[in-house]
Amino acid sequence: MRRLILTPIALALFAGFVVPALAAGPIGIVAAENFYGDLATQIGGSHVQVTSILARPDDDPHLFESTPSTARLLADAQIVLYNGADYDPWMDKLLSTAATGDRTAIVAADLTGHRSGDNPHLWYDPKTFPAVAAALAAELEKRDPADAADYQANLDRFDAAFAHAIEGIGAVKASYAGISVTATEPVFGYMADAMGLRILNVPFQFAVMNETEPSPRDVAGFEDSLKDGTVKILFYNSQVTDDTTTRLLDLAKAGHIPVIGVTEIEPAGETIESWFSSQIAAVAASLASHH
Repeated sequence: MRRLILTPIALALFAGFVVPALAAGPIGIVAAENFYGDLATQIGGSHVQVTSILARPDDDPHLFESTPSTARLLADAQIVLYNGADYDPWMDKLLSTAATGDRTAIVAADLTGHRSGDNPHLWYDPKTFPAVAAALAAELEKRDPADAADYQANLDRFDAAFAHAIEGIGAVKASYAGISVTATEPVFGYMADAMGLRILNVPFQFAVMNETEPSPRDVAGFEDSLKDGTVKILFYNSQVTDDTTTRLLDLAKAGHIPVIGVTEIEPAGETIESWFSSQIAAVAASLASHH
């Protein structure tokens, strides 16, 4: 007597159902900075696994040194997000070392038309996050078309929430365009530009950012703008302070000039939207009370 041998698929069909395809694991994404990691989580949702290399508020990208574990992260990543424009140059080196054919790099500078020598703090430009979000959603849909509707819905949700978070930019510009402000570093530069504020002492800021000594003339000009009340806000990088920054902060406080700390890394417990909206609100409140 011949025995009928059924394969697993035949057994499934005989039972009246089809064996579903095995679900692929989450798409691995590595972000150089935690704000791009936050964006990846918001756009990818449950379909992605996100790791941020610079994730702590006190992480300084200028001092970052890669480790073998960082290289392994990138080797396994399917999508990599980073800033570019010389902000995180170590990423290019790591990616060339951990080369793989199935990895896509999404670089904010490439999407926004910035290059070496520009102010690298691109995420403070209101156009940057929507551009990166759209590119990421498109890449995720390409890799995982079955969940394309989820990625599009997440993108729409983020765009709406981000637009709401930065609504205050227009209000500041309408009331205070042309007001002079200054900063110890150009971290908040793109956002201040979007608000229509006039940023003074730019050469000083780039010298500090590039870890070179500002000229005596630039130092004197900066101090004078604080002493005579020319500027109405002093922005400073609250993650990186030194003796020069402390002296300028003291001068601003002595002259009753509002001081606003801004950060290069998204603070713990924040989202892109809450981080931006709180900083914009701080600018609006400072200008309203001191102008």
